[in-house]
Amino acid sequence: MEILTAYIRKNSPVELAESRDKITLDIQAILTVIGKSKNNFNNENSKRLDLRGTFLQGATLQETNLQGATLQEANLQEVDLQEANLQGADFSEANLQGADLRSSHLEGADLCSAHIEEAYLYDTHLEKALLLDVHLERAGLNDAYLEKASFNGAHLEKAEFWGANLKGAEFWGANLEETLLREANLEGTLLREANLEGANLEGANLIEANLERAILMYANLKGANLEMANLKNANLEGANLKGAKNLTIDQLSKVKTLYKAKLDEELEKTLREKYPALFEKPNDQSVIFSDDSDEIQ
Repeated sequence: MEILTAYIRKNSPVELAESRDKITLDIQAILTVIGKSKNNFNNENSKRLDLRGTFLQGATLQETNLQGATLQEANLQEVDLQEANLQGADFSEANLQGADLRSSHLEGADLCSAHIEEAYLYDTHLEKALLLDVHLERAGLNDAYLEKASFNGAHLEKAEFWGANLKGAEFWGANLEETLLREANLEGTLLREANLEGANLEGANLIEANLERAILMYANLKGANLEMANLKNANLEGANLKGAKNLTIDQLSKVKTLYKAKLDEELEKTLREKYPALFEKPNDQSVIFSDDSDEIQ
């Protein structure tokens, strides 16, 4: 395998992306041979497949075995990786724009700083995967399995997570503007300081989710389950909270603002009586809180 991967690294370096839009037939043939291997390249006794910095654009790798492979900084644009075994693989800083990863297995894979814009990841397994600072703008992750995946600092604008399982995942500081999270399972998810402006969370499970300091301006939370969710200092300006389940006065009393927010009638009436300031137009000046207290710095 080392001879084959060395051939690919030499004859199909990532620099070829400037002059080609697809791999050559010999590279495709070698990848097919490698992909049919039943070896586990992700254990201590096997050497990892080294395909870092290679040009693999447009390759067909359906049901291939690249478990534990190193594909760091590789060009994998529009590659077909449906149902592939990519567990533990290193795709950090790789280009996977427009790739087809439907039903593939990427458990524990490293996708940090990778570009996966407009890729197809429906029904894909990404449990415990590292996706720090990843670019997944407009990508499709409907019904994907993302339990305990790390998306801190990720770019997820207009991505689709309809029905996805994101239980225990981390999105600290991630950008989820206009992201579709309808009916997604976000139980126990860390969304602290995440930007969810205009996101669709209708019917989502947000039990015990941490939304502290999150931006939820004009987000749709209709019918979402917010039982024991942390909404401290969250910006809910214009958010739709009608029909939200298990939402309490105590939770909403701690948010940054409810200006123009849509609430169930009885809930809004009580909040306006007890916390009228929450419905006032927020000050343009940002209020910064320390990590250890609620005192303005």
